[in-house]
Amino acid sequence: MASKSAPNTTQKSAPARRPQVRQAITLELVQAHAPHAGLAENLSRTFGIDPVDYAAVREGTEENVVRSANVLRDDLNDKAMEIHLQRIVGAFVSSAHGAATFYQSKVTTAKDLTMASQNDDRDEDRDGVSGFESKAERARRFAAEMGLQAYALMAAAEGAVHAYAHITGGDWKPYEPPVAASSSTSRRSAAEQMAAFGG
Repeated sequence: MASKSAPNTTQKSAPARRPQVRQAITLELVQAHAPHAGLAENLSRTFGIDPVDYAAVREGTEENVVRSANVLRDDLNDKAMEIHLQRIVGAFVSSAHGAATFYQSKVTTAKDLTMASQNDDRDEDRDGVSGFESKAERARRFAAEMGLQAYALMAAAEGAVHAYAHITGGDWKPYEPPVAASSSTSRRSAAEQMAAFGG
């Protein structure tokens, strides 16, 4: 009679969890996803949407950030002002980034619907009743509107970044929290420090 092999009770240790590294949201990242000036002009012309006055939005935002900082000038020291502006500018840049990524997703949706509407085998994607926009046409127009909004918010973000440089004399960088030491390292360090007291 063959003996039964003992069940394998060894457990694989769970892989160490690595902290997720989030990409810092910079103005350059926004510029990589939002429409550039030529594309924004093309969207405006093709879809009959009012163009964005990029320079006016950028300059107006810069002036407003500078004006609000001047109001606080007597009540904040330089470091506090820098921290405050870092957060304010971060909000502008994050908003522009959110709009730019949303625009990109709507362009993808519009492309997919347009491709589907041109497929002769798919009746549900055919043009709607005469005189009404099809689903694909609505998606294309919506993507264009979102593109121009992303372009306007990029202008505001750029203005806020310029204001930061004007006020602080330094370049704005997104806030990155310090990397936390692992708990085992912290405990070992604490034990070594306590040992320094003797006893």
